[in-house]
Amino acid sequence: MRRSAKKILLVQPRFSSSSFWNYKTTCEAAGARYSAAPLGLITVAALLPQSWSIRLVDRNCEELLESDIEWADLVFTGGMLPQQLDLKKVIALAHAHGKRVAVGGPDATFSPDIYTDADYLVLGEAEESIGQLLKALEDGVERGRFKAEGFPDVRKSPIPRFDLLKLENYLMVGVQLTRGCPFTCEFCNVVELNGHTPRMKGTEQMLAELDALLATGYRGSVDFVDDNLIGNRRDIKPFLAALARWNEERNHPFEYSSEASLNLASDPELLSLMKAANFYAVFIGIETPDPKTLEHTRKKQNIGRDIATSVFKIYEAGIFVNAGFIVGLDGEQGPVSDAMVDCIEDGAIPVCMVGLLFALPGTALAKRLHTEGRLLLDDPSVVDSDADQCTSGLNFVTRRPRLEILQDYRSVYQRIYSPKAYFGRVRRMARALDMSQHRLRQPLRNLVRDARSFGRIAYRMSAAGEEVRREFWAAVADTLLHNPTAIKNTVSMAALYLHIGPFSKMLDTLIQRRMKSEAEAEAPGTKPGRAASLS
Repeated sequence: MRRSAKKILLVQPRFSSSSFWNYKTTCEAAGARYSAAPLGLITVAALLPQSWSIRLVDRNCEELLESDIEWADLVFTGGMLPQQLDLKKVIALAHAHGKRVAVGGPDATFSPDIYTDADYLVLGEAEESIGQLLKALEDGVERGRFKAEGFPDVRKSPIPRFDLLKLENYLMVGVQLTRGCPFTCEFCNVVELNGHTPRMKGTEQMLAELDALLATGYRGSVDFVDDNLIGNRRDIKPFLAALARWNEERNHPFEYSSEASLNLASDPELLSLMKAANFYAVFIGIETPDPKTLEHTRKKQNIGRDIATSVFKIYEAGIFVNAGFIVGLDGEQGPVSDAMVDCIEDGAIPVCMVGLLFALPGTALAKRLHTEGRLLLDDPSVVDSDADQCTSGLNFVTRRPRLEILQDYRSVYQRIYSPKAYFGRVRRMARALDMSQHRLRQPLRNLVRDARSFGRIAYRMSAAGEEVRREFWAAVADTLLHNPTAIKNTVSMAALYLHIGPFSKMLDTLIQRRMKSEAEAEAPGTKPGRAASLS
């Protein structure tokens, strides 16, 4: 392949269709095919020689055709753990057509031995390792592993190739300002993947990326995919001020979302800056309301905070909260469902990703469990599965009885995603949101699209059964009466429920099946602590 790898096919593997994060029904109602564009691959594309021809196929919203593979000299792919099964299928498809494959991304970085079929492994952040691959291709090397030796300077990262995206396919487009997180939560792989010290792009560099996205004609939601946007609070504040000016000068083409830690609520200046910069949503890892369990899992930044009060402070900045919770943490001393449900209800958090604890490869948790002899490397609930934390998880010998953990887990999902509970939280959230400064100027085509989306959402809500219909329209009426500026948020929450409602019922069936298997496994003569298969 000496100097001949001129045509590169980038392939984004599918996420599991049964994943919490696969909002396919929501996307269809909103007039899109998938929720988020593949930022990693279009960043890799920008690192390749400009003279090369590049084609992108996202298997989450389009088919990978034989003609695409035949066109290519080399296939680039990669992804996260929930994409592992389809990633391996992509490798096999490419090889069946006699094409070599380069694989990168978080899953390959943490578990390279899973991808021994790949011809080239690009491990770590691509800015640091892609050059090694390009040199090997130039030298005619046919196999190899290329690993980043450290964490690159993100100020040298190129503008992603937004031009490769079929933007109409996505609900939102991602950008990245920082990498790394200052916290050391035991179950999280961010520190191992991107470092403990947040690295941040320059303000002008980041605004140039937004200008490039704007130049494509895209308008709408932009997600900062950072591990923790406020990991470096000192430097993020001047950027947010500059972003607010950028928005104003360009007539507010974008609204923003991101991920942050709960201590965001303790910084009124930071909240004010995010509000002025047009942020509308943030994902926060709450995990558990129990301070002792938080201490055990090293999530100390959440200790000593009233969670509901913190969430409502964020609502007052016009930013709604999506949250993550975990059941099965080692520090749990008994049933946790009541306290978790109370926390979710008190904070009026409509969308909560409640997962069973999963020891991700490379994390401090996985290392500790391995040392203790508790990590189940051949757990049948995750081997050859999509490893979604909702439908698998508990890939270790638990401290609490597994059946008790599953009962807790089922109880949380049953209670928080009943139509009455969900839309009750939507109403309280909508009343609390201060949207007075939020601005988003859309072209006529987007306004027509949004009107059609509302029609589809309203129709599907009304057709979803009497209780769903009643609660949906009650939430719409309540928002129009008490805070009409938040109506878009209420409708967005309804669109998400088109996925979450059926997902919670599917999950209930799976968890009941797993509970039955666990009960049978407790019979005399069976090995304790092993997870039951969901298949």
